[in-house]
Amino acid sequence: MKVEMLSRFRADGEQKAIIEALKDGSVDICIGTHRLLQRDVIFRNLGLVIVDEEQRFGVGHKERLKQLREEVDVLTMTATPIPRTLHMALVGVRDMSTLETPPEERLPIKTYVAEYSEPLIREAIIREMERNGQIFFVHNRVETIAHVAHKLRELVPEANTAIAHGQMDEEDLEITMIDFAEGKVDVLLCTTIIESGLDMPNANTLIVNDADRLGLAQLYQLRGRVGRGGNRAYAYFLHSKGKRLTPAAEKRLQTIFEASELGAGFRIAMKDLEIRGAGNLLGPEQSGHIAAVGFGLYCQLLTEAVQEMKAKQEGGGEATPKAMPAATVTVDLPLSAYIPEDYVTDPTTRVALYQRLARISSTGEVEELRQEFRDRFGELPSSLQNLLYLVRVKVTATQAGVRSITKEDSQIVIKLTEGHEPMAGRTGSAARWCTSEAGRVQLDAKRLGSKWQQALEETLAGLI
Repeated sequence: MKVEMLSRFRADGEQKAIIEALKDGSVDICIGTHRLLQRDVIFRNLGLVIVDEEQRFGVGHKERLKQLREEVDVLTMTATPIPRTLHMALVGVRDMSTLETPPEERLPIKTYVAEYSEPLIREAIIREMERNGQIFFVHNRVETIAHVAHKLRELVPEANTAIAHGQMDEEDLEITMIDFAEGKVDVLLCTTIIESGLDMPNANTLIVNDADRLGLAQLYQLRGRVGRGGNRAYAYFLHSKGKRLTPAAEKRLQTIFEASELGAGFRIAMKDLEIRGAGNLLGPEQSGHIAAVGFGLYCQLLTEAVQEMKAKQEGGGEATPKAMPAATVTVDLPLSAYIPEDYVTDPTTRVALYQRLARISSTGEVEELRQEFRDRFGELPSSLQNLLYLVRVKVTATQAGVRSITKEDSQIVIKLTEGHEPMAGRTGSAARWCTSEAGRVQLDAKRLGSKWQQALEETLAGLI
């Protein structure tokens, strides 16, 4: 196979030759930067797109990729999927797999969050140099990076400090990076240009200035530049002394501090989704109108649309109409129903369990999940038992053609969908505690007392 590389580091003539080769199909594989997304790059017969470090591609870039690959297989790889991508995977728009086994001898990175302190910076640099290691110092402002370099040289005169950023001349940047890779430079003062792709096992201390200005995925990717060998690595995330942090910045720094274990990228991405929101999946906006309909209903509508599209593709025609999902039945009963945090402590696991509960379509699945809860987490608390009861009620109500179940004063009111007779098929035993009229059935909860839950289930079963 003929393999080429396309980036701004290639000469103009070389770039033109590679673009022509892509157009006529003589190049089989082209590895490139964002240069591949420019309008002058045309592929003769594109079959596979592999996007590494997906979080470095903005929404505009992804829209351009969509134009390239309407009928193309796509594999995206990232340690920290952006909220929109992660949400697409969680609701089933994309398939997702995770790799959680770290390389051999890899150690977790010691992470610190602190105010800017020159003694701390000097101590961190000197300690790394004493074990013949190198240091990344990230300052993400090109305008003031020379001033920071001057201060660093005064603070640690025994260290050889070099500057690297994206606005430098290509040759100068290349020379600087080669010097750093060969160990001629002790401290590389740089912007977030080092965020991904660098693998330098001898660099094991990272200092990030103004870390509160960076995103959560950026912080995690930067931390991943150190600790890539068998040595213990250290990461210092600094913010200005006395500066009042925004609530979102505090959450980001708290998350990066707590998630220091190996393979924490997925957990960090879930937290990022929680902090920033999922955005508009079908357009370029980074935040949609999810709040207007509620996150639960939004996920349900999206899941239904995905299932309908998949059914059309698999069947080759119109999707077969499915039974109305249980989530469309409104159930508003005086029960405290949720998964307690002290019962399932991991937030990612709780989200996954809630999603499974939302997808349940039979009472048998409810009992299977009840058994799984008991096996994995122990005896079920009352709030979780209530939650499983409500799911079971929704499933039965769907089969019975029920539109809503609510409590009004001392009555539990079951409203039926159009075309369902309230008394049709109801067993004689259920008649003891309920009355019915056009389109609704009422249970006297006051007279039933603590037995109203059982009575409701029996009534619903009788309406099927």
